[in-house]
Amino acid sequence: MAEPVRVRRLTDQEGQKLQQIVRRGSTSSVRYRRAMMLLASAGGNRVPVIAQLVQADEDTVRDVIHRFNEIGLACLDPQWAGGRPRLLSPDDEDFVVTTATTRPAKLGQPFTRWSLRKLAAYLRRVHGRVIRIGREALRRLLARRGVTFQRTKTWKESPDPDRDAKLDRIEEVLDRFPERVFAFDEFGPLGIRPTPEQAGQSRDAHSGCRPPTAAPTASGTSTAATRSATGCGASTAAARAPRTPWPQ
Repeated sequence: MAEPVRVRRLTDQEGQKLQQIVRRGSTSSVRYRRAMMLLASAGGNRVPVIAQLVQADEDTVRDVIHRFNEIGLACLDPQWAGGRPRLLSPDDEDFVVTTATTRPAKLGQPFTRWSLRKLAAYLRRVHGRVIRIGREALRRLLARRGVTFQRTKTWKESPDPDRDAKLDRIEEVLDRFPERVFAFDEFGPLGIRPTPEQAGQSRDAHSGCRPPTAAPTASGTSTAATRSATGCGASTAAARAPRTPWPQ
């Protein structure tokens, strides 16, 4: 016949700790119930009696007693692993983070930035390494690694196929004409488009130019200029706002 399951002889420190938990109570019901099991077993009670006392299964009482005999009071705080096992290995998580921090264009994707939906869909069809992960799990993984998706804050690249040739031309002009002068026109709410002649407006008697297409407002900038449909020189109109001197 097998020997009854009971705790080993308690030390003075172990007995005092268990009595303190039972008498004063504990914020954790698990610690309280397990301390009662151990004290009851140390007092000579059998497993069925202890199970009825704490309203627990007999196998649970036996497991607690065996665990105390192995690791001592550490059995009062069990380390349970809840939920299903993890589906992603540490290497898979590193791959997800590396993909999320890589520009989509470099991976052959037709967009400029990732979203949770786009990244999860891309990971499911990666050649040679399929990673199935939901959006919420993906969000938590990236948040734990310090990765967030934000809108692009840098300058976008030009889609012009002749971009390099134009830049070479600009550099050539800058090198050949050191005494160059740049002129800038400050535009406010002005539409650059020809407008039909309206009542009360007449062409310039000498040049035949039409008036500016729109009058500047108080919120406009210092100078507004536009070219009429006849190809005349630029007509200007002073705004109400004072002119801002150009920095030297």
